[in-house]
Amino acid sequence: MNNSLTQVVDALKGVLLGKEHEVQLALATLLAGGHLLIEDLPGMGKTTLALGLSRVLGLSHRRVQFTVDVLPSDITGMSMYRKETETFEFLPGPIFSHLLLTDEINRAMPKTQSALLEAMEEMTVSQDGETHALPRPFFVIATQNPYHHSGTYPLPESQLDRFLMSIEMGYPDATSERQLLSAGDQRGHATELPVLCSPDQILAFHTEVQSLHCSDSVLNYIMRLLSFSRVCEGVSVGLSPRAGLALLSASRAWAFLMGRDFVSPEDVQIVFEPVARHRLKATQAFSGGRTNSIARTILNTVDVVG
Repeated sequence: MNNSLTQVVDALKGVLLGKEHEVQLALATLLAGGHLLIEDLPGMGKTTLALGLSRVLGLSHRRVQFTVDVLPSDITGMSMYRKETETFEFLPGPIFSHLLLTDEINRAMPKTQSALLEAMEEMTVSQDGETHALPRPFFVIATQNPYHHSGTYPLPESQLDRFLMSIEMGYPDATSERQLLSAGDQRGHATELPVLCSPDQILAFHTEVQSLHCSDSVLNYIMRLLSFSRVCEGVSVGLSPRAGLALLSASRAWAFLMGRDFVSPEDVQIVFEPVARHRLKATQAFSGGRTNSIARTILNTVDVVG
């Protein structure tokens, strides 16, 4: 692993106790130039992860707390009329930052959620016929509460597809939780982490990740995973070709994070569930519609060697 990335992981492990794998998945998402969705109960460290990443990577950071009354202009910005010049001036919203944390994204109305679509795909914001470029790199880390919580709205499929990976933080193990109780809330410590990287370095990492070698046998393995997801029992909507590109990109990023210049089948297997879980659509007859179970079934069924 690149020395600076090793330091980044080590620093984040210090504030996200017992969550090294989740930290690595989040960092791989950012190295691939993707966006991250974190679904879990409140108080699991979702916001701490976002704050820690922005700090150690040297990224400008803004946070938006999504509620039912948040408007699209509260995120993207608005045009303000200046009487003295008799012109409209665009006032950028919080989306004009390297890392945007959208907290509890599924508490906002669908119209507000859709305000992120262009930004996440095109890295631009269109307002009054003008297109404004976002800072590079640009990452969205969205947190959402489970759908059974009151006051939540399901994200549309088009928006879910914009997230490269979806992860869950989960409860810490007993040792880590005991350490957390002794050390206190880690969110404040996340803002005090040293800056170990820079936006230019991250953009350079993007280029390296995209150039990582992926053999024909690994590409064929990805193809078999995609194909089986479309005929797997219990699946109403399988993985799209764009999901295949996301899986390849995430696999390259994980291999790069592990310090290798080629993609192995193990890389694909590690990132498959985070890439697939929010893109698969299950029938209610299959495990209550849990897509985690479907992703594991697909992974366990498809052979590495065709």
